[in-house]
Amino acid sequence: MPHPFEIARRDLLKGTGLLLVSLAAPRFADAAETSGNAFPKSIPGNEVDSFIAIGADGRVTAFSGRVEIGTGVKTAMGQIVADELDLAFDRVTMILGDTARTPNQGRTSASATIQKEALPLRRAAAEARQFLLRQAAERLGVAAEDLSVEDGEIFARRDPGKRVGYGDLIAGKRFALRLPGTAPVKRPADYKVVGQRIPRVDIPAKVFAEPVYVHDVRRAGMLHGRVVRPPHTGVETPLGTLLVSVDESSVAHVKGLVKVVVIGDFVGVVAEREEQAIRAAHELKVTWKPWSGLPDFSELEKAVRAHPSKPRTIRRDGDIDSAMAGLAKPIKATYLWPYHMHGSIGPSCAVAEISDGQLTLWSATRDPWAMRRDAAKLLEMPEEAVQVVWLEGSGSYGRNCTDDATLDAALLARAVGRPVRVQLMRDQEQGWEPKGAAQLIDISGGVDETGRIVAYDVTTKFMGGAEAEALAPYLTRAKPVKPSPRTTGDRNAAPPYYGLDNIRVTALDLSPPIRTSLLRGVASLPNSFAHECFMDELAAAAAVDPVEFRLRHLTDPRAIDVLKAAADRAGWQPRPGRKQQAGKVVTGRGASYARYTHGEYPGYGAAYTAWVAEVAADLDSGQVRVTRVVVAQDCGLIINPRGVEQQIRGNVTQAVSRILREEVRFNQSAVTSLDWAAYPIATFLDIPEIDIVLIDRPAEPALGVGESAIVPSAGAIANAIYDATGARLRRVPFTAERVKAGLVASKEALSRPARAGG
Repeated sequence: MPHPFEIARRDLLKGTGLLLVSLAAPRFADAAETSGNAFPKSIPGNEVDSFIAIGADGRVTAFSGRVEIGTGVKTAMGQIVADELDLAFDRVTMILGDTARTPNQGRTSASATIQKEALPLRRAAAEARQFLLRQAAERLGVAAEDLSVEDGEIFARRDPGKRVGYGDLIAGKRFALRLPGTAPVKRPADYKVVGQRIPRVDIPAKVFAEPVYVHDVRRAGMLHGRVVRPPHTGVETPLGTLLVSVDESSVAHVKGLVKVVVIGDFVGVVAEREEQAIRAAHELKVTWKPWSGLPDFSELEKAVRAHPSKPRTIRRDGDIDSAMAGLAKPIKATYLWPYHMHGSIGPSCAVAEISDGQLTLWSATRDPWAMRRDAAKLLEMPEEAVQVVWLEGSGSYGRNCTDDATLDAALLARAVGRPVRVQLMRDQEQGWEPKGAAQLIDISGGVDETGRIVAYDVTTKFMGGAEAEALAPYLTRAKPVKPSPRTTGDRNAAPPYYGLDNIRVTALDLSPPIRTSLLRGVASLPNSFAHECFMDELAAAAAVDPVEFRLRHLTDPRAIDVLKAAADRAGWQPRPGRKQQAGKVVTGRGASYARYTHGEYPGYGAAYTAWVAEVAADLDSGQVRVTRVVVAQDCGLIINPRGVEQQIRGNVTQAVSRILREEVRFNQSAVTSLDWAAYPIATFLDIPEIDIVLIDRPAEPALGVGESAIVPSAGAIANAIYDATGARLRRVPFTAERVKAGLVASKEALSRPARAGG
């Protein structure tokens, strides 16, 4: 298969001309442009970092290997290109995640698309603009430095009548340039499209129910497939060893059944119609071996502590042991985070078609190039014979079952020789999607007589891994299951934003007992939950207002600014200690700060975020409602304020759901949270008032926002509940039962005297 550069050139040669500009890998990542963050400088197997094309009509098509998973990057990247080329935004079209047309830019994850890909895309556009200015200078007889551009029209500043459009310069000609990306880019002061509140380009089609999702794909002669999974839902360990027998005669009566496919532990059915495939999958008699090797997760803390692990010290400053020994009143606390579900509203779906030795996959995968590789290996085809066409799925902000469904479809399409659409059932999606990991964090520490932290000792145990692989290779026995320790749990394990002289941070690495992957916030969310709750406990011990206490210890000026901004917008009133309240329903406020960290320790930072949460708690029922959230965020250069605000609102909504309601349940052999009754999520009535403060720093690099706003959430809500009730909640979710248990444990809350002074 030709290189994507050549495919793009061929596909775009529909008019009378073309300018195709690409940047050669590796991408550019000097210290000034990345704020000291270490970005990868190349993607394996990638010869082109970023490229754009301009046609004879003056319209621009820009190509990115990244995909849109609800963060608005398709719009933001279009703004970057339009701005650098001095074009109206609606004259730019983004093509995302197609292995036959876009460069390999790796997996879309960690909210890092803009953070990593904005600069290469901007430089490709800058190269195109510089080339066109040279062409215009020759055409108009004017020096390039004396030319200006407005919406794709180049004109002489001293004689505006001398002008030529981008399309006119290209018409009848073809240019294909591979350039180093050294053309100067615009100064932030000159941005016209970047920074504007442009509506997201992907929304209108969804509002008007146009076929934009992978679920909408239809191919000529397409069949429908369903899979039958082992009963040990969500557990990888026994895969490939479980199938005893399949009785195909049990579905011989199903009208429209085309084929039963069995490969190792992989079992699937294909039928002419979708309801026929569903019936066949439901009625097919399959016998599996028993297995019951899961820990007893009904006692989560005990199960996590008992799971084998290997300690790894990731940070040790000062003399922590002496500092701890010298504390008059050391504080110790344990924080527990449950397994969470991505909870995609729509089950995963994919379509596969094999024609003339070529496999085409329509998939919502976050990594089209890795899917191309995995599909080729599974079906024993050359990678060049596989094309992955990305389309939006039902969303996940992490990893759901999209890749599973994609390889399922590939296997079934090969088996029947026709296009096959596979959609999972609700119980399969919730049971088999890789879960967000449980986590246990122990912290010990204390303050001196001046209210300074003198000791801080953290141990964190993350019951998950970085990336779950698709199920098909395990089920077909093409690949054995080999559990291995993962180090993902050290994200934000050490609070890099607080100045602490005596600190020790230990991560306990392990092989997870269930299928896990990355979920929004990853380990940064549980670790920051623990840190920000413990900061409140230390502030209480020091009799210092919680916001003031944090400001005393924060060392990054941008962190200080964002916390002050949140507190100011919330109208924070200093409170060195909580005041008791009278009445059945009490209210409280809590603050929290964090900066989401990408990658393994020490990682690199995304946006700075601070929360102030307000809650109302019913002391009789234990019910808690988050009534208002103020979020202040500094993401450096803001490409699209509307998009950033949408991401913050989405983070708040998901955070409230996860923190107050969500927890995956198990028995000894499987996940049991297989429907929305067993795994309730937030409703519209649960959504608080959301007040957002954006700190724009146009001279700073753009930072990732997709996950940043969720990281301080749990700490702020827990601290607000304490402020309202006196109950310290150290285990998520904060259900009514746990709130009531916290009240019982709090003598102050039990007595409930009236608040002094109102």
